[in-house]
Amino acid sequence: MQPDANLAEAHVDSAGTVTLSGYPMPSVQARLQATGLHAAYGDIRVLHGLDFVVAKGGITALLGANGAGKTTTLRAVCNMVRTQGEIRLDDVRIDGKLTEDIVRLGVAHVPDGRGTFLELTVEENLRLGAYTRHDKDVAGDTDRMFGYFPKLKERFRQQAGTLSGGEQQMLAIARALLLRPKLLLLDEPSFGLAPLIVKEIFAIMQRINAEEGVSILLVEQNASLALQISDRAYLLETGRIVFSGPSAEIRRDESIRRSYLGY
Repeated sequence: MQPDANLAEAHVDSAGTVTLSGYPMPSVQARLQATGLHAAYGDIRVLHGLDFVVAKGGITALLGANGAGKTTTLRAVCNMVRTQGEIRLDDVRIDGKLTEDIVRLGVAHVPDGRGTFLELTVEENLRLGAYTRHDKDVAGDTDRMFGYFPKLKERFRQQAGTLSGGEQQMLAIARALLLRPKLLLLDEPSFGLAPLIVKEIFAIMQRINAEEGVSILLVEQNASLALQISDRAYLLETGRIVFSGPSAEIRRDESIRRSYLGY
């Protein structure tokens, strides 16, 4: 099935690059909005003018092959790479701010590889997640995380390095949520995990999104699964958005799936 001609339009720039505008973006309240986002590592340019939106309370997926620029996009949001362009969180510009200040404004990042402190216990990892907080609700929030991830309660005193890969991913997500973020950046949460564990983690992510109201920007190689839980998706190719639209529409569009997602 080809995208409706009234909904998708191809544009060719001066370099001959074809960009599909995709399905029109509905009117939403933006939690995060990037406009003209460029990013580079030294002299190597990786992102080339991305425009994207994450809705308040929504889940947005970034899809594409390895090297497309997905992880760099998450790092750019946190100002971990050199960027140009505009990034707004709740209409407040965060581009150019220090990474720690962006965290304090409500952005939590679960990086590729999970980033757990393996030599520390589960308890100590969770405490680190709440290090910027000065309220008295940390214990209550920790108990709530155990509701999502009961295995972490069972292993509360256990060294994180002895956990399974799936349990370490759960710990990384729980630690990020203890920041009480407005926006959660998730980089390849399914990487290296068994299919049943992946389904369990994605189901928990949906619960967290629905019950906590946390917006999620998800980078994921498992495009089929990402499209099932997200509201909207952006397809990246060599640092450019080649297509965007509602996830349900992309999931039904066989030509887009075959051309860009490989299934």
